[in-house]
Amino acid sequence: MRRAQTLSGRGLTFWLQWLTANVALTLLLVTLANIKTGTIDPHYRILVIVTLFGSVPVYSLLQVYYKQHGYLIGLARLLGAWLVLLAGLTALAFVTKTSELYSREVILLWAVLGFAAQAAIFLPLHKLARHYWQEQQAQRTSLIVGTGQLAQELADRLVRERDEPMLGLVSTDDEPQLDNGLYPIIGNLAHLRDLIATHRIRCLYLALPLAAAEQIESLYIDLLDASVDVIWIPDLNSLMLLNQSVSEIGGLPAIHLNESPLTAYPTAALSKAIMDRSLALLGILLLSPLLLGVAIAVKVTSPGPVLFKQQRHGWNGQVIKVWKFRSMRVHDDREVKQATREDPRITPLGRFIRRTSIDELPQLFNVLQGRMSLVGPRPHAVAHNDYYTGKIAAYMARHRIKPGITGLAQISGYRGETDTLDKMERRVELDLQYINNWSVWLDIKILIKTPFTLLGKDIY
Repeated sequence: MRRAQTLSGRGLTFWLQWLTANVALTLLLVTLANIKTGTIDPHYRILVIVTLFGSVPVYSLLQVYYKQHGYLIGLARLLGAWLVLLAGLTALAFVTKTSELYSREVILLWAVLGFAAQAAIFLPLHKLARHYWQEQQAQRTSLIVGTGQLAQELADRLVRERDEPMLGLVSTDDEPQLDNGLYPIIGNLAHLRDLIATHRIRCLYLALPLAAAEQIESLYIDLLDASVDVIWIPDLNSLMLLNQSVSEIGGLPAIHLNESPLTAYPTAALSKAIMDRSLALLGILLLSPLLLGVAIAVKVTSPGPVLFKQQRHGWNGQVIKVWKFRSMRVHDDREVKQATREDPRITPLGRFIRRTSIDELPQLFNVLQGRMSLVGPRPHAVAHNDYYTGKIAAYMARHRIKPGITGLAQISGYRGETDTLDKMERRVELDLQYINNWSVWLDIKILIKTPFTLLGKDIY
């Protein structure tokens, strides 16, 4: 699961490639600084240290050195991680007012040649890592006990994602069999020992439900003397899980059914916060003429405040004030009502800034305040949350991370009015999907796709 994947991403392969790449980056920066100034100033040494510490969470979260990636995907992730790291270093230099200490020529050359050096190192080491991993996988012929949906999904993932040789499925007496299963059923429990011995099975997966606990225990005891690794994949599909993971507590196995990514992975939360605030600050600086112009236009065209501040639920259900450019005439808002097509409350200017999502730009300041994130579930009005809680399963679980200016639901077509319960259910499903699959790389992809969804027909 997620935690096991995170730990494997920080294994020997990661640290070897990371160390080699950072040695090359350090030597390159030192050489360029020495050529430019004839010495290595202290601020370049500090840059080396910050790069070393900053690259660990960025490269790990983006799975740059994940051995199962192909060369092109690996290089693309390497480029993305390097750009994110450079953006973070730039933001840090701006905030600490130390950017003038560095030679622009040295930094630009380091940025370009640094990626070239990392790419040159990445290709041969990645090839060796993939070759070793494929050899190990070829020796792990697998067999699955179970014939249900979980067993078929597990077999598909073992074959497609892990390239693990898979012999087939073994049926139990009381488990239903899928008529359209892709993987063959080659016997039942009576044939299990013969199958293990004949085909030299190295790994046996038990894809059985929680109700089969006694049968699982019996199989485990019976196979203690067999030379096979036994792994139980519990069927938890009947439960609504949030960011599930597996760990151990004092040597006891623990399945985390409901866990917040921000508390489970502190380095992940830090990386997300750094990216959020640095990009928000950059966005405010670049868009400041537009922000000022819209603020003046709102004030001139309609009486009332420039900003509309509404109470919404934020991280862990805390009530926050979300900022927007006011797009409606001042009215009694004690009863919160979603905007609709041809809504008479919306001003002519408000209709334009809502259609183009310009009205959302003040939320960049909410991101700087730490109340929101660039990417996350969109915050709903408190009244809407009160209405949908109890009507939609796990509705409030979307508040286990900070709300965002944009999100997976928004780029998937679920923006604007949610006038039916089905639409809101689908939005919540996508929000939970984002939480379960969160990564910096996913945030970057959502940010890239967001501008192409700003002119949707359902935004008003």
